[in-house]
Amino acid sequence: MKRILLINTGGTIAMSEDQTTGKVSPSSENPIHLQGSVFSKFADLTVIDLFHLPSPHMTEQKMLELSQYISKQANLFDGIVITHGTDTLEETAYFLELTLHLDIPIVITGAMRSSNEIGSDGLANLRSSIFVAIEPHSRNKGVLVVMNEEIHTATYVTKTHTTNLATFQTPTFGPIGLISKNQVHYFQHLIRNESYTLTQINKKVALLKTYAGMGSELFEAITQADYNGLVIEGLGAGNIPPATLPAIKRLLDKKIPIVMVSRAFNGVTEDVYDYLGGGKQLRQAGIIFAQGLSGVKARLKLMVLLNSDHKIDVEEAFNL
Repeated sequence: MKRILLINTGGTIAMSEDQTTGKVSPSSENPIHLQGSVFSKFADLTVIDLFHLPSPHMTEQKMLELSQYISKQANLFDGIVITHGTDTLEETAYFLELTLHLDIPIVITGAMRSSNEIGSDGLANLRSSIFVAIEPHSRNKGVLVVMNEEIHTATYVTKTHTTNLATFQTPTFGPIGLISKNQVHYFQHLIRNESYTLTQINKKVALLKTYAGMGSELFEAITQADYNGLVIEGLGAGNIPPATLPAIKRLLDKKIPIVMVSRAFNGVTEDVYDYLGGGKQLRQAGIIFAQGLSGVKARLKLMVLLNSDHKIDVEEAFNL
């Protein structure tokens, strides 16, 4: 029987609904402990409550602590499953993808409905995650997100709906696999993996989303604040309003790396347009174009690169 480490970090999967008020909040005892014994016939489970956090309370420091804990425990287990709140699940999953270099399956899951709600999905998602963690073909696939009987890569998955059980999707590329009953089926794989050594986080990266008529004020604030990097969610394939350009130039002059992603839901950035604020001129000015990453993922990657224990060429890393 495979040895699986189950790490609980909190979130809706570890919460209960007050049947009188309808409020959902952390309960005195994690529901997974009360109901998780049903999975003992599938794997030899070791359960650890590392955190008990609502997902908006997750921070980069907590992500690093989780990553370091997994690194220390990994050689004792055949796979690791992490439960997490869904609001920031995709960010923690991608942080782990960037900072872990393990061949065993690392699976992260959560729930959209608390344990005592009608139609609760927590145990079903946990069951699917355990099946993925014990599946031999899940090895060397990086960090996987398992929700609603689908398997997604941490790099590209995102939460697409506020309440729907099928909220986790991978725009453009789709899931890499499915769970059918107790069978795990893969039909895609991530073609690139990257990991970086990280022992501390002391450099900050900002994220700004552009909009029609945007001025320079927010970019000026970044210039004045203590930020070490910036990610811009640009218009279309990677364009920005021209009024933002003077402040962006000052950031580039200060050698602050700027990464461009698109605010569009699907597709990749391209330096196509050669006009003021167009992608062609932005790339020529030194802005780095990321391919396929969302704004929050690009921010995490830039933060990891800047805080890496080894000097990394940021532009080269984003062109992998």
